[in-house]
Amino acid sequence: MKKVFGTLVFACACAAYAQSYVSPEFLAPAPNGGAYVTEATAARVAEVGRDGRVVRQWSVPANPTGIAAGGGFVYVTCGEADGELRKYAPDGACVKAASVGHSPCAPVLSKDGGTVYVLNRFAAQVSVVDAGKMSVVKTVKVLREPFAATLGAEGKYLFVANMLPYCAATNDVVAASVSVIDTRTFDVRHILLPNGSTGVRGIASSPDGKSVYVTHTMGRYQLPTTQLERGWMNTAALSVFDGATGAYVNTVLLDDVDRGGANPWGVAVTEDGKTLVVAHAGTCELSIIDRTALHDRLAKAAKGESASGIVKSAEDVPNDLAFLVSIRRRVLAGGNGPRGVLLSGRTAMTALYFEDAVSLFDLDDPSARAKLVPLGPRPDLSRDRVRRGEMLYNDGSMCFQQWQSCASCHPDGRVDGLNWDLLNDGMGNPKQTKSEIYSHVTPPTMVTGIRKDMHTCNAAGLVHIQFVTRPEEDVHCFDAYVEKMKPVPSPYLVNGKLSARAQRGEKLFVKAKCADCHTPDKKAPGGEPLWTDLKLYDVGLGTATEAGRKFDTPTLAECWRTAPYLYDGRALTMEEVLTTCNPNDTHGETSKLTPEQIKDLAEYVLSL
Repeated sequence: MKKVFGTLVFACACAAYAQSYVSPEFLAPAPNGGAYVTEATAARVAEVGRDGRVVRQWSVPANPTGIAAGGGFVYVTCGEADGELRKYAPDGACVKAASVGHSPCAPVLSKDGGTVYVLNRFAAQVSVVDAGKMSVVKTVKVLREPFAATLGAEGKYLFVANMLPYCAATNDVVAASVSVIDTRTFDVRHILLPNGSTGVRGIASSPDGKSVYVTHTMGRYQLPTTQLERGWMNTAALSVFDGATGAYVNTVLLDDVDRGGANPWGVAVTEDGKTLVVAHAGTCELSIIDRTALHDRLAKAAKGESASGIVKSAEDVPNDLAFLVSIRRRVLAGGNGPRGVLLSGRTAMTALYFEDAVSLFDLDDPSARAKLVPLGPRPDLSRDRVRRGEMLYNDGSMCFQQWQSCASCHPDGRVDGLNWDLLNDGMGNPKQTKSEIYSHVTPPTMVTGIRKDMHTCNAAGLVHIQFVTRPEEDVHCFDAYVEKMKPVPSPYLVNGKLSARAQRGEKLFVKAKCADCHTPDKKAPGGEPLWTDLKLYDVGLGTATEAGRKFDTPTLAECWRTAPYLYDGRALTMEEVLTTCNPNDTHGETSKLTPEQIKDLAEYVLSL
């Protein structure tokens, strides 16, 4: 062992060390006030009693991504390309499994127990499942990466939280949306959240269903990244909807004036309707909010009355860092990575992803501290760079004033859909957030290749984005985490293979000279093509001060997940990249392709 910057670190050999983790993430109500908890990396479900006793644990297929319970059954989503919804008896016996398509998550059980609504995150749809027959009866298209859902009043509407914006990044408003689905007709409305909204992770309804609450980040992407004070770059937000009509009400900030509440995740309302609780995954806290007082202030703002002493109108509320003063307490969640929240009586039960535990917290005791319920051995991250890197990547508490983490702009290591005006290539030239997939083997990094490699980029991010100085060892942990990221199989593949359309597109990829720069010759460590020659080119895409500038040739791996496209996100779809954004054939020879050929080529690229 040796010391670096005062921190104990390990020899290179121990980077290969890894222990088994549990990673609790989502919760559903269990009998007698307890909770069912998914264990993501252990591939299990645990039942935790209200008294903090682990009643039972049972295995499920790899990567459980959501859970719901009711009518005497427990429903668990799991898997990626060939995802399933599994129906279990309370003792863990599997009753039946249903194939529900690509990347299922966040099951929601209807009021009568007859239907399970399953989100297909990367297929951007909702699968409607007959709970008795365990078969998909309908699919409903939503927008981009639906991640959480809840039912409104009387189950009339299903509210779906789409995690990322589905907008060109050059639009006047760039924000994620909530899709409101009529559960009788399956008509859909998409309601934009405030400008800059991204990272939508949590949604919950009040006990009567008349109010719906959505947690998300608000990126202040219109500003250059010169500082963090007062939420200059990112703020944490809670948006409110009318659960009876589906109408948007308003958005309040979950930060304080000089202390951010990074990466809000789970949200829940107590059974008596008095208290609303939000888990802050980035700052390892819970926000405990007086729900009655919250709605009183929102009503005053709607009437143009002063609500918090500062706000004078409803339009001001989403920018008021003092709106929750005196009606919200911030308390420690009991460990690192709080995600799912379930309220049982006046007790908050929170899944602590990196703590491998569930915490129990008494909402009525001002002096209370969280009680931990271990679901596995206490994790020791000092010998595992990958896991510690993942934890730090999601940890906003080390950032100056806790405003953001790496995951605020790179959720799951990918993109937030926003343009940011970083200062490493001047000011006034915002550019798209890039995915970190394969960034360790595709140097240089950043859109303009301004950083020579991933390690340099990660180190610079701490200084210039989080405004902190950290031990060099932390950067190595970031590196190890990014190196372990693996692409998710494309939802455009059919049984793991190219569709007939994509097969035709594969030939056009060569004919249109896309393969000249996006070559399959260079390989990732596992042998997968990187689809880049690692060079910078001026292909005529630069505008204004960027005219004539060379840009990095990005990997096309997992590009189905990284819209909008081009350095400034002007192209929402791959078809736009190939047509309206390439009129002079400077970015591949596509102008003479027919509309059908464009579709073929786009589907091939999106299948990589």
